[in-house]
Amino acid sequence: MTPDITSARNLPSRSKLYSRRQLLEITGVGEVRLTEILELGWIDPIMAGNDEPLFLVRDVYRIGKLQRIATDFDVCLTGASIIVDLLDRIETLEKRVEELRRLL
Repeated sequence: MTPDITSARNLPSRSKLYSRRQLLEITGVGEVRLTEILELGWIDPIMAGNDEPLFLVRDVYRIGKLQRIATDFDVCLTGASIIVDLLDRIETLEKRVEELRRLL
């Protein structure tokens, strides 16, 4: 069973970077799926000196969410990435609305 990484409270320190192997292990996503995600350009890993991609906590969170949506709703990769992007946008807008409410 893979850990629930869809909640930000379950994520480690924001400054941590993850190797490809660590990302695969944490998210439960397969090597082929990760390659598809990278080819899609949906995430942009940091390239280490040895040409090994390093992933931010945000990437781990988003890929985990993408994997869960694709699996749970039987959605293709492109569709799942659009859903995750829209959910992120909704979250950003909700935070902005809350900030504006506090100003009233």
